[in-house]
Amino acid sequence: METREKILKAAAEMIADDVTATISVRAVAARAGVSTGSLRFHFPTQRALQDEVLRRIYQHFMPNDPLRDRSLPARDRLVNCLRQMLAPAGVGEDARRAFKAAFAAFIAPDPSEQVHTAYLSYERASAGRITHWLNALDDEGAVPQRDRAKDVRFLLTVLNGLAMERALPYGDSVLQSETDTLYTAVDAILGTAAS
Repeated sequence: METREKILKAAAEMIADDVTATISVRAVAARAGVSTGSLRFHFPTQRALQDEVLRRIYQHFMPNDPLRDRSLPARDRLVNCLRQMLAPAGVGEDARRAFKAAFAAFIAPDPSEQVHTAYLSYERASAGRITHWLNALDDEGAVPQRDRAKDVRFLLTVLNGLAMERALPYGDSVLQSETDTLYTAVDAILGTAAS
């Protein structure tokens, strides 16, 4: 197996073993059976390695990722990606069931180490998806140079609020209101506005 592929396989296996694991250069090199210098030759930065691993994982599990539809502007693609994250919550009764389940799992119980670890794992996975999308748009030159971690946190907060809003009693325009909110959030990140 080619060295680059061995490195990517090792990093993907580490994520599969523990989704909360941080992909360190030394740990990946050791698992792949290559030197850190060899790893750095193929992936000069830890971000480059993480981005490629996530790109492949998302490409495999989400072959129809809206980010790939280059016929749409970056802001529309990012909004469509964020909608994907809201879709599992459903609307109305489905959203209430999802919110009740999240409440029962993460809010109602005492904040034990197990609850904390489970929630952080979920949050890291969600942050990883958003980071992947922002990095891909950054590669296209569509994202201004900003504090990526703050942008990810902001978008996660917006999504959490919208997911909760879906569970609350609503009028006929909940999805239109949600769309407006998503575009406002994406415009804040991308520095764009409706044309």
